[in-house]
Amino acid sequence: MGKLKINVVIAGRTYPLSVNNTKEEEGMRKAANAINKLISMYEENYAVSDKQDVLAMCALQFASKVEISTIEKDSTSREVVDKIKELTHLVDSHLK
Repeated sequence: MGKLKINVVIAGRTYPLSVNNTKEEEGMRKAANAINKLISMYEENYAVSDKQDVLAMCALQFASKVEISTIEKDSTSREVVDKIKELTHLVDSHLK
């Protein structure tokens, strides 16, 4: 199956994209929609005169969410591993 050609609009500008399948298309359209909503929120709530500033603020918000999620996932994974080690030690001590 060939690539699908789509257009997404972000901040009033149209961007032609190629995606591999309809799931990717849906993801791109949802992401563009989320960006546009965030742009509107920033423009309504802050005195921002330059679209570049609004787009930078959006990029920072989305990127920070990814980074925070990664940090939280790593922390949770460490806690799970520590708990497994603790339980393994407890089982080992009772089997001896």
